[in-house]
Amino acid sequence: MSNSMEYKGYVGTVEFSEEDKMLYGKVLGIRTLISYEGASAAELVEDFHGAVDEYLALCESEGKKPEIAYKGSFNIRISPELHRRAAISAMEQQISLNKFVENAVVNLLDTIHV
Repeated sequence: MSNSMEYKGYVGTVEFSEEDKMLYGKVLGIRTLISYEGASAAELVEDFHGAVDEYLALCESEGKKPEIAYKGSFNIRISPELHRRAAISAMEQQISLNKFVENAVVNLLDTIHV
C-alpha cells in the first residue's frame, strides 16, 4: 500500500479524514497548492488527475511555465567537518562531490528499498 500517487510527473499525497470520511491530498514538491479529494479511492484518483490537468491548463492559458517538482538539484546543509570528509573521499575516488552525494543517496535508498 502507498500513501502517494503520480500523474504527469506530479506526486500527490493520499490522506484520510476520519471525521469527514473523505480521502484527500495535495501535490508535493511545488509552491502552488494543488489539492483534491474523493469519497473513494477511484474518486480521489479522478480528482487528482483533474486537479493536475486544470493546473496545467491554467498555466497554458496564462502563458506561464508550470512548476516542476524534483528538478534534480537541491541544496543541503551539513557540518563543515562532514563536508570536508565527503569532499576528501570524493577526491580520493576521483569523482565530483555531486557524484559522491548521488552515490550515497542511491546506496541508502537501495538499502531501505525505496
